[in-house]
Amino acid sequence: MALHENQPPGKVAVVTGASSGLGAELARELSRQGWSVGLIARREDRLVTLADEIRHAGGRTAIAVADVSDKAMLLAAFDSIRGELGAVDLLLANAGVGKPDFLDPFTVDDIEQMIRVNLLGVLYSIAAVLPQMIEQRRGHIAAVSSAGAYKGMPGSAGYCASKSAVNTLLEGLRIQLREYGVSVTTICPGFMRTDMTDANSFRMPWLQEPDAAARKIVRALHRRKKVYNFPWQMAPLIKLLRWLPDWLIARTLPRKSDVGGNDEL
Repeated sequence: MALHENQPPGKVAVVTGASSGLGAELARELSRQGWSVGLIARREDRLVTLADEIRHAGGRTAIAVADVSDKAMLLAAFDSIRGELGAVDLLLANAGVGKPDFLDPFTVDDIEQMIRVNLLGVLYSIAAVLPQMIEQRRGHIAAVSSAGAYKGMPGSAGYCASKSAVNTLLEGLRIQLREYGVSVTTICPGFMRTDMTDANSFRMPWLQEPDAAARKIVRALHRRKKVYNFPWQMAPLIKLLRWLPDWLIARTLPRKSDVGGNDEL
């Protein structure tokens, strides 16, 4: 069943990448609205702290440690959470990673990691809940993509490619799952204050706080949005960037070094 206003207790949501940032705020917001929340991430200590906070506030939760890029480990994590909370009604595939691209040396390993986490992590999460949702003919699948999905940007080509693939995957599934009563929502935020973006040295327009972003996302899920792009100011900017010539983008955007390094987005 898709998310509705005044959701009664007993419905189960699972959030991946729940140990910090947007994932943790989504878990808090869903719990405040009466959802039982399964928490999946790699950092067990942070999951335990968040789970204790949710329980102290009267919520119901379960945790499972997993790397979303490890299919067997992730499927086992979903099985563990189902064993404690019951069948999953809402999936929020939030786990993601971002790293810059460098040309010398070409950072193939970093791009591979982004594809494993950002794309395959979403795919494996969907695989963990889809059979049950199809059988019950209800459910809601949502994944956090990015405004970067709409334009391949210099220095972030690998990240943009991984998120663009998520958008395409969810678009096809959304159409295919209509007859089964399963809703699909693609979430495309702009810049958000997280551990990853804290390392950015360039200006990030319309930077959002994770708690405010989580509230917006949950409201969008209430409305069963197919695609949710926010903040609203990013939409015209992305449309403009898609039509600008390459030479102008290369000239006007802040230049990143093409020499390899270790900074994350």
